[in-house]
Amino acid sequence: MKGVSTSRLPLLCLAIAQLASYACSFVGDQQLPDYAKVVRDLSYVTMGHERQKLDLYIPRTPNGALVVWIHGGGWRSQTKADVEALQLLTLGYAVASLDYRYSHDAVFPAQIEDCKSAIRWLRAHASEYGYDQKRIGAIGPSAGGHLAALLATTSAVREFDVGAHLDQSSAIACGIDMFGPTDLPGFQPPSDNPFIQRSDAQSVFVQLLGGPIDEKTDLARRASPVTWVTKEAAPLYILHGAKDPAIPLEQSQKLADKMKAAGVEVTLDVIEGGGHGGKEFWAEDRSKRLAEFLNRHLMQI
Repeated sequence: MKGVSTSRLPLLCLAIAQLASYACSFVGDQQLPDYAKVVRDLSYVTMGHERQKLDLYIPRTPNGALVVWIHGGGWRSQTKADVEALQLLTLGYAVASLDYRYSHDAVFPAQIEDCKSAIRWLRAHASEYGYDQKRIGAIGPSAGGHLAALLATTSAVREFDVGAHLDQSSAIACGIDMFGPTDLPGFQPPSDNPFIQRSDAQSVFVQLLGGPIDEKTDLARRASPVTWVTKEAAPLYILHGAKDPAIPLEQSQKLADKMKAAGVEVTLDVIEGGGHGGKEFWAEDRSKRLAEFLNRHLMQI
């Protein structure tokens, strides 16, 4: 493999197996492995909002690449402490888990602006923390999947780059989107749950946009990963449960179809019987596929 010495191949194969076994403790188990260290509350925006911070986990034996974890929570809850990606440390990946402004702090595009600010900050400080600034990927579930997909599809776009470190790119080498919404104007709620409606005041979409989807059509379009797909988009691995009660599988299918049409590498991994998250998203076979995807795009640069 280009960029990976033959002496590292057995280690990578072993790490993939370790990743699969570690995945059993994917939720709620935030105990830091003894083979890693963490630097907490790094401000990626100087004198910024209290949520514009990240935690950086460094493996004892790093492979030189970094994966950014973007938490879910409907753009209004959860924190960088809710990180399911610590198992990637077994592969030697550094992991950055970031907070971003909630929708009640600021409406879109604040959330993607924060993610891009964090990517630029991480690039500017790569040599300080020991990873390659060219080898950065992103992963997230639900709202975090939406933001990871936006990072991938806007890799060649500078519209959402604001603030410091503008000499650095906010592009990622690859992304993993776990059941994130991708087409807000076309979103059709799969149930009458008020939190996922197009116009209910309690809806996470209404709060993200600052108003009903039908009244914020231009902003909804800008907030949709499908809007930004070009041949310059980063490769994307999408996971979605076939029985997701919150975000219909159709949302991920739309993004996958558009990326394929643009000639961009994309994989849509449909989990039969899967809902909106759950341990099946980190099952052994799936963890191996995710590890292989990351190794292909972050270890061969």
